[in-house]
Amino acid sequence: MDPEYEKRLLRQQNGQMSPCSPGVSPVASPSKRTFGDRFIPSRTSRCWNLNFDVQPTPSTTPRSKETTAEASKDGLAYACLLKNELLSAGIEDLKDLQTEDKTVLSPRETKNVFKFHSARRVSDSCDTSPYSLSPVGRKSQTLLRSPRKAVRKISKIPFKVLDAPELQDDFYLNLVDWSSQNVLSVGLGTSVYLWSACTSQVTRLCDLSTDNDTVTAVSWSERGSQVAVGTNKGYVQIWDVAVSKKVHTLTGHGARVGALAWNGDMLSSGSRDRLILQRDVRTPCITPEHKLVGHKQEVCGLKWSPDHQHLASGGNDNRLFVWNATSTTPVQTHMEHLAAVKAIAWSPHQHGLLASGGGTADRCIRFWNTLTSQPLHCVDTDSQVCNLAWSKHSNELVSTHGYSQNQILVWKYPSLVQIAKLTGHSFRVLYLAVSPDGEAIVTGAGDETLRFWNVFSKTRSTKESKSVLNLFTRIR
Repeated sequence: MDPEYEKRLLRQQNGQMSPCSPGVSPVASPSKRTFGDRFIPSRTSRCWNLNFDVQPTPSTTPRSKETTAEASKDGLAYACLLKNELLSAGIEDLKDLQTEDKTVLSPRETKNVFKFHSARRVSDSCDTSPYSLSPVGRKSQTLLRSPRKAVRKISKIPFKVLDAPELQDDFYLNLVDWSSQNVLSVGLGTSVYLWSACTSQVTRLCDLSTDNDTVTAVSWSERGSQVAVGTNKGYVQIWDVAVSKKVHTLTGHGARVGALAWNGDMLSSGSRDRLILQRDVRTPCITPEHKLVGHKQEVCGLKWSPDHQHLASGGNDNRLFVWNATSTTPVQTHMEHLAAVKAIAWSPHQHGLLASGGGTADRCIRFWNTLTSQPLHCVDTDSQVCNLAWSKHSNELVSTHGYSQNQILVWKYPSLVQIAKLTGHSFRVLYLAVSPDGEAIVTGAGDETLRFWNVFSKTRSTKESKSVLNLFTRIR
């Protein structure tokens, strides 16, 4: 063999030159690889997981929890649709996924083309009608038509803000209340103002400056025709709103009245003199019907149960009492709180369920079964608990807080999961009232503002209305 030809042939086999005619001098190309006489397709990469997108790539854009949850539901529905069409899974409702987790592709597996190990055996039968014009089967059509649960969204900003000059920054007072006639009463300094939620009209009901007195508590009667006003000198005034006239002035307390609670025509008042007086406003000249003695310091919280049989009271002595409608001694005493108990709320959904909140040194919301006198749950809120209120339509409650968060929290009971956290007040959120329709709340703080929030839903939950424990659904 010719030596020159042999050298050229060896260099060609080693890839140092491209095949060319013998008359052309070879040129080495180190950057460009040449191949022999066989055509072999070039594959860019052997990473199958990237080429076929088996594993989803992480997203770099930040997404909120609500957006992520919504995308997860959409991906789950799409995965079920694919299983129905490709594997005849027969999924008709997304609710079935809770009991068939092993048979449904998760949203992560939506892109995993080659993973069929968790799928059911493909059915031989086809559920598609020969006369159907839809590109998907009957069960997939049912899946697509199934109603989706509306996403609960609570606005983080108030829908209305009102100025409230001279609204006192005092933890032990109760200066805001919302009547059944949709009128808000607010105690500002020496005066009580009424704000109509229907007309937004503001009127001044009374002015105590002539008596050198200030307002320390306001509370509407159940019918919304009368409002009780507690004063710093220990008086309780009853005002008729329709004619803007003072009807009665009740005496008996030796110090300021900071808590009021109506029970029909009976009015309970709690004072710094540590007494709770119960009086019938129809016979104001007669001595008080009951004088409840038990608290060692100022009474700052009073609430009657929905059945009007029990009164819960909280005081600065860290004690929570439950009183019978006829007895003068407490039937239950709870001393678990480590600070003043102002926040008290009876559940309208479960008979005998009572919630209470402690002050700065306690910061806990506690739940009690007053039928058995047993504690149920306790949650640490990391902030002073100022007020509590239950939703009228669902098993939820709202709490307002002071030191040091100044926030408003919405809770789901009994899981005690936080549904929403609302901020906006720059001072302690000391005052709270619920609208008569049960949808909105109003909060007041030492920053001299009233803020209105939409936190509750008007619709009663289906699970609750169908519960066997709901006796009202079975009355004929």
